[in-house]
Amino acid sequence: MITQEEISHYIQNIPPTPAIVKQTLEFVRVGDLTKAAKSAENDPALRLYLITLINRPIYGFRKEVHDIAQIFGILGTSTTQQILYHYLLTLLAPKEWKLFTLNNHAFYDLQASLSRKWEKILRHLNLLNHDTESAITLLPASIIVCDALFGDHKSDVEQLRSVKALDYNTILYRLCNQSLFDICTIIADKWEMSPAISRIVHAASGLDQEVAPNEKILAQWIHLLLFYELSQSSYVEAGLNEFIDFQIEFVQDIYESFMQVVEYDESNR
Repeated sequence: MITQEEISHYIQNIPPTPAIVKQTLEFVRVGDLTKAAKSAENDPALRLYLITLINRPIYGFRKEVHDIAQIFGILGTSTTQQILYHYLLTLLAPKEWKLFTLNNHAFYDLQASLSRKWEKILRHLNLLNHDTESAITLLPASIIVCDALFGDHKSDVEQLRSVKALDYNTILYRLCNQSLFDICTIIADKWEMSPAISRIVHAASGLDQEVAPNEKILAQWIHLLLFYELSQSSYVEAGLNEFIDFQIEFVQDIYESFMQVVEYDESNR
């Protein structure tokens, strides 16, 4: 089963932010999308990712968009920063998923759907800014980490889960005293993300004891958004509804408001 050494090896092999992506992010953070687009054009892999992602059906564009400056202009600074963090996740994503029944397109759709709904939620809460919008990008990292760590131990995990109905996050913590969200925080630090992003996503596990009031609100909405999204049939079939435990008490006071925002969003697609 998973050991602390395996976790350390995984963390050591997390790639740093590529120079061009780092430069592009710096331009985005100061609001210069023109220079950011010119920078992004110099990385063929990044350019292909941006074009592929923005033209997924979830974004709803009638005509395909291929110009990076146009893409950044459409997205705006906050969402562009978020999308660049999404790109960094592709550097971690496996070529072949071992634990979850996923492929790259399904994972892109999950990223895009979470991002779209998260923006609606932040506008509803009047809390939309660079860091709050980008907080949602780290959430899919927990899925990647889970697949990477448990994928080679699938039979052992299935046997353990047949005896005790434990989610993957709980299993990892009991084995190594580290959660999937702890590892996501390490990833965020390695990629020089804002500490606020790390704190919000870590708190989204629903298990943190001490959380600042504003960050707790965001963490509650992220927690509920994650489980709402993963309750969709395609993700249930992929096994994604089993990787962390749903903390009902953590989100019960926002449930009604959440459903109103999400249902309104879905009815206006």
